[in-house]
Amino acid sequence: MKRNRTQLLTVLSLLITCLLAACTAAPTSTPQPTTSTEEPTQQTEGHPIILGDISDDPANIFDEMQPLADYLAARLADEGVTEGQVKVVSSPEEMIAALENGEIDLYFDSVYPATVIGDASKAQPILRRWKDGVEKYHTVIYTTKESNITSVEDLQGHMIAFDEPTSTSGYVLPFVYLVEQGLKPVEKSTPEDKVAPDEVGYVFSSDDDNSLEWLNGGLVSAAATDNITYKKDIPAEMAPNLVVLAETESLPRQIAIARPGLDPDLQAAIIEVLKGADETPEGQAALEAFDDTARFDEFPEGIDQAIKRMRELLEIVRKQQQ
Repeated sequence: MKRNRTQLLTVLSLLITCLLAACTAAPTSTPQPTTSTEEPTQQTEGHPIILGDISDDPANIFDEMQPLADYLAARLADEGVTEGQVKVVSSPEEMIAALENGEIDLYFDSVYPATVIGDASKAQPILRRWKDGVEKYHTVIYTTKESNITSVEDLQGHMIAFDEPTSTSGYVLPFVYLVEQGLKPVEKSTPEDKVAPDEVGYVFSSDDDNSLEWLNGGLVSAAATDNITYKKDIPAEMAPNLVVLAETESLPRQIAIARPGLDPDLQAAIIEVLKGADETPEGQAALEAFDDTARFDEFPEGIDQAIKRMRELLEIVRKQQQ
């Protein structure tokens, strides 16, 4: 799902800064909403179930999500659900407001943006989503054989390409990995910027394909992408010339979050329907249409532990950027 990158990067970056500052001051508290002072109302009877996403391509989102919305609605009739709807907004700020105001019931995203948006709106993570057929993923940091770089320590004084500042696997995971290896990642404006001998310069390419092109073109010395992309999307003719320098820890591929104020009985019913969707032909078809989702399930380590680690990663990013 392609996002409106300019709005997404600008708004989400501001939210991350504010929320991480709040988490540092009071780790167990939830940031107060800034877009609405109204308490979301609980749905009772005769209401739709509304799935939401952030995109500048609404038509594509409707095609992907409507089958799942319809599937949920058909199995939640006893909870007063009359139909399934899909609502697309253009920015994280709008998503926060829509969750707060009860205009969207469910939102799905990777752990990084979902955590930030969930904290800001007081939405709750409920399930893990196996997007693209996988339950978790990690980052691969790689280079070319010609670079003569054989370890991440060798990246000092060199430039690495990340995806974008809102990416879990394309930014947060590799950034934190470098920090935890004792290195000093420093953002640069362009691949041509100077990198000090004690730094690892990083630049955002805005796309995994761009990162690979920059690496092969000599603009950067290394690149970072998720392990799924590295395995499936690297062109066959390029793969033999690439060298993996490191692989990071894994995080859930995506998570589902439910809006604040959602009726507890309805939320429990939604969880059960989503968890069982892969067991029915109709559910499997709806999941396949939704970006080849294999299933929804519980967090093996528990929701609190999964989100706790994400906040720890974000705090490391924030501290390094001060």
